[in-house]
Amino acid sequence: MSIITLKFSGLKSKLTALAPLMVVSLFAVSITANANEIGELQIELGKQLYFDNNLSFNRTQSCATCHAPSLGFVDQQNTKFKGAVSLGDDGISFGDRSAPTASYANQIPDFHLRKDGQYVGGQFWDGREIDLEGQAGGPPLNPVEMGMPNKELVLTRLKENDVYITLFKKVFGNEVLDTPDQAYQALTETIASFEKTDFFSPFNSKYDRYLEEKYELTEQEDLGMTLFFSDQFSNCNHCHQLGARPATEKEMFSDYTYHNIGVPVNTAVRTHNNTPEEYRDLGLFNHPKVNDTANIGKFKVPTLRNVAVTSPYMHNGVFKELETVVAFYNKYNSKNHKRKINPETNKPWEKPEVSENMSLEKLQSGPALDDKRIKALVAFMKLLTDKRFEHLISPE
Repeated sequence: MSIITLKFSGLKSKLTALAPLMVVSLFAVSITANANEIGELQIELGKQLYFDNNLSFNRTQSCATCHAPSLGFVDQQNTKFKGAVSLGDDGISFGDRSAPTASYANQIPDFHLRKDGQYVGGQFWDGREIDLEGQAGGPPLNPVEMGMPNKELVLTRLKENDVYITLFKKVFGNEVLDTPDQAYQALTETIASFEKTDFFSPFNSKYDRYLEEKYELTEQEDLGMTLFFSDQFSNCNHCHQLGARPATEKEMFSDYTYHNIGVPVNTAVRTHNNTPEEYRDLGLFNHPKVNDTANIGKFKVPTLRNVAVTSPYMHNGVFKELETVVAFYNKYNSKNHKRKINPETNKPWEKPEVSENMSLEKLQSGPALDDKRIKALVAFMKLLTDKRFEHLISPE
C-alpha cells in the first residue's frame, strides 16, 4: 500500500469516527436556530399582549396603561391622582399604591432572604411576586386593576384572536390553550419575555454615556455625582448603589433591600377610597412568606434609573417633585427650621404612616445638605434618564 493510500485511509477512518459527532453538531445548530425562532416569536407575542386592552374586563386597559413605554414605564394618566395611584378598568376604583416603573424591572433579582437576614428583590413594592412572570400575572386578575374575574375569561379573550391562537401553539405546543391554568401560565411567561428585552433596559442615559466618555458632566452634575457616591457627603449610596464600587457600568442605583423611611400617608387617596383611619400599609410584612414583625412598614428600595421622569414618588405617590424627595431625606439630618417644612405643602412634614422599624441609622448617617447640594443631587439623578425619555425632563 502506498503512502498516499495510507494517508487517505487514515483520513477516511477519522471522518468515519467523527461522523456521529458532526451529525450531533448539525442537529444542535438546528435546535438552537429553532429555539431562537421560538424565542423571537414569544417576545413578539409578549409585546402584543403587553399592549392589549382586551385582557381587562371592560377592554379599557393593558399593561401599558399603567406602565407606559412613552412615559418612563409608569402611570401618568390624566386622572384625579395623576399616577400617584392608578385608576382601575372599571373607571371608578383606585389602588392604594403607586405603580412602580417597569423600566429595569428585568434587573431585579428574584425575591430571597440573604444570609444576613435581609429580604432582597422580588416584584411589586412588597416583593410578593418572586419574578417578572409572577408580576405579569397579578394585574389582570386584580379587581381594582384590570378586573378579570378568573383565568377562564382570560382564556376566552385569548381565543378571540386567531393570531394569538397560532402563536401560542407555535411557542408552547398545541395543547397550551386547552386549560385556563396552562394558558395563563403561558401568558405570564410570554409578557415577561418581552419585559426582559433591552426595550425596557437600554442603559443609554447620559450617565452611561459619561462612563463611555461620550458625555461631559456639567459642574453641577459632577458635584451631584460626588455627593451621591460619597459616604462623607450624603447617604444616598447606602441603599441606592448595587455595585461594589461607585460609577460602575450598568449600576442599578438600588440594592433592592427593604426599609421603612417614614413615608407619610397619602391622605387624599385614603380619603377618596374611604379607607378606615386605623388602616396601615404594612409593606413587606404583607408578603405571604414574611412573618417577622421586624419587617412591618418596609418597602423595596426602587431603582433611580429614569427617576426624573417617573413622578410622583414613594410607594404611595405622596410627593410630586424629585427635589421634595431629597428634602424629605434631608430633614433627618438638618436642624434648620426650614428643612422641617414640606416645600409642596408649606406645612411641617406629616408623621410616618408606620413609626416602628424605621431605618434611622441609615437615614441619619449623612450630613445636612444646603440648597446648592440638593439641586446638585437632583441634577445628577436627571442624568440617569434613558435617552428616549430625556425630552420629558422638566426644565429648571
